Amino acid sequence: MKKIAVIGCGAAGMMAALTAAQGSGSVTIFEKNEKPGKKIYITGKGRCNVTNACDVSDYFNFVRRNPRFLYSAVYDFDNTAVMDFFENNGCHLKTERGERVFPVSDHSSDIIRTLFDAVKKAGVKVEFGTEILSIESSQGAVSAVTYSKDDEPITREEFDSVIVCTGGMSYPSTGSTGDGYKFAKSMGHTIVDPEPSLVPFEIKEPWCKELQGLSLKNVGLKMFFDDENSENKKKKAKPVYDGFGEMLFTHFGVSGPLVLTSSCYYQKKRNYKFVLDLKPALTDEQLDKRVLRDFEDNLNKSFKNVVGGLFPSKLIPVMIRLSGIDPDKKVNEITKEERLGFVKLIKNLPMTITGTRSFNEAIITKGGVNVKEINPSTMESKLVSGLFFAGEVIDVDTETGGYNLQVAWSTGHLAGKSAVI
Repeated sequence: MKKIAVIGCGAAGMMAALTAAQGSGSVTIFEKNEKPGKKIYITGKGRCNVTNACDVSDYFNFVRRNPRFLYSAVYDFDNTAVMDFFENNGCHLKTERGERVFPVSDHSSDIIRTLFDAVKKAGVKVEFGTEILSIESSQGAVSAVTYSKDDEPITREEFDSVIVCTGGMSYPSTGSTGDGYKFAKSMGHTIVDPEPSLVPFEIKEPWCKELQGLSLKNVGLKMFFDDENSENKKKKAKPVYDGFGEMLFTHFGVSGPLVLTSSCYYQKKRNYKFVLDLKPALTDEQLDKRVLRDFEDNLNKSFKNVVGGLFPSKLIPVMIRLSGIDPDKKVNEITKEERLGFVKLIKNLPMTITGTRSFNEAIITKGGVNVKEINPSTMESKLVSGLFFAGEVIDVDTETGGYNLQVAWSTGHLAGKSAVI
């Protein structure tokens, strides 16, 4: 019977341990926290977006980095298998807008409890409050781990396989502090620079902060390169990201589903800007007719008293100021050029991105162990026999919607299955 160590008791770690134990392995999970699934607990705003119920062939369209690497893992244990696992273990699920899957209870604790109960039932040994200090190898193969627990002496224990499921660096309060990168580097692996992803943005324009707390629904958001020498300066640029949905203004800039998804496309070495379309359902011509109609119906009223029907109340003074039109100007005195400029502003409201928020506010980590050094058919290291990786520690990331947890379930399952062979 193979002796297997799993580092991390999160989504990938528990799935890896469970699968390895079901494959007749002797499995121990080492977790430095005092309980399992601390990051699962806060996912989906505490509801846990377990997976996405899209057709499995469409899943890879939402993987932003190294989608091909995930083919074997996802097809081996896909979203249907994940949903069947939880349903068969008594945790009932529901599918919401965007094919997002949640527990019926809306409590992430039910997902953790179901998974951890299965882990314990399978005979997995779990060591909480235990920090792995190092992974040892001998003649190109994993041989042992050393760890510390409370005030006990440092312990060395031999294992046939080690599965690293330590997560990335996002939400470090949950224990994701980059330990897996340290272990991987010590074994000769290269690390693609970790960056915050699915993360809010900081915006240069002061008016964004005036709108703190304002949520906008059904808006369009595009992200463009904003480099001085970019193609944007030479010809009409294509957006790096083009989305539709909901966003939120904050005290530092912008957040919300649209913004978080756009961060998947952000590279910290480039400059970017957002262009917000407040009326994406209307063309420029249709919006101009709407504005013109409002003007014609209120010829003797001031500009500031006519545009109320176009925006939420908090946004009205900002849009008036940005338009450059005198708020007290009668609409019958507004020129065609001014009106068309106002229409253009509504459809193309620019915001300068100065950077992302930190790992403390990032849902996931972009970057990690280089996938070129991992066998995608097994999740085993190509450099050290018996060393496996699963979950966010790998350089794979996706958009929001349950896709990242599917990465954890699929890679964890494949690593656990492969470790006992």
